[in-house]
Amino acid sequence: MTHLNRLVMASVMVGLLAAAAQAKGFFKVGDPAPNFTLETLDGQTISLAQYKGQVVVLGLFHICEPCLIQGTELQKVHEAFQGKNVQVLGVNSAGNSKEKVKEFLKEFPVKISYPYMVDPKKETDRLYGGGRFIPNVYIIDQDGKIRWQRVGTMEIGAAEVIKAEVEKLLARGKSGGAL
Repeated sequence: MTHLNRLVMASVMVGLLAAAAQAKGFFKVGDPAPNFTLETLDGQTISLAQYKGQVVVLGLFHICEPCLIQGTELQKVHEAFQGKNVQVLGVNSAGNSKEKVKEFLKEFPVKISYPYMVDPKKETDRLYGGGRFIPNVYIIDQDGKIRWQRVGTMEIGAAEVIKAEVEKLLARGKSGGAL
């Protein structure tokens, strides 16, 4: 490897490490999920804290193709757990207007029926370290603690993977056991 190649490789690695260090969204399993209160596309005010006691699947999105794919996967999760102690929530964390977000959701191959909020002040991007790493998916347990996360590409954010993680938390809730 030439000196120039090593220098380029080292620069790339430093850049990746710096970007990862800036991503405040990398929580430790068991960290409390930061609370927020936002408005849904249909005008309801929702707070993350109101879902304490339920398993929450939280998706943070921008208007982009990976977010369309991940949002569609979350719709599958939402449909799989309807009537159970699970709430799927979507947030446009990029500060886009309701109108732009509604237009974006029309592009989805399925109708999104879980609550979808807009965050005009980008509060959730700051709280969860979004922006550079999108889409973000967090699974929050019944006590409000983050138990699983996927920040950035959705290679492992498929509905089946998320559903398996949710099932673990639902089983824990029934048995009262610790993780």
